[in-house]
Order: sequence, then C-alpha cells, then structure tokens
Amino acid sequence: MAILFLTITVIAICVVLMSVGVLLSGRCLRGSCGGPDVLGPDGESLSCATCPLRRAREDT
Repeated sequence: MAILFLTITVIAICVVLMSVGVLLSGRCLRGSCGGPDVLGPDGESLSCATCPLRRAREDT
C-alpha cells in the first residue's frame, strides 16, 4: 500500500512541476501538427506570428 501512495505522489509532483514549467516558459499556445488551430477570444486563429505576447516581447 505504501508503494502505491509513493508512486501516486511522485507522479503528482511530476505533473505539478511540468505545469509550472509550462506557465513560466511564456510560450504561445499552438495547435498540434495537423490538429485544429487554437482560437483567441475573438475567434481569430492564434499562432506564434499572431500571439500578443510575442508582439509585446518584440517591442522591448
């Protein structure tokens, strides 16, 4: 029983660390290869070229 709890804990810690890494990387959202596009709040397709974060970074 202890090994099951340990395994679940280790997996949960890994998922949390990966999530924090994604949040801190600041990358733009993208669709997968051949998958649907990621849409912004106005329904416009978002890509790295149209990402508002990218434009803000290029201005600085």
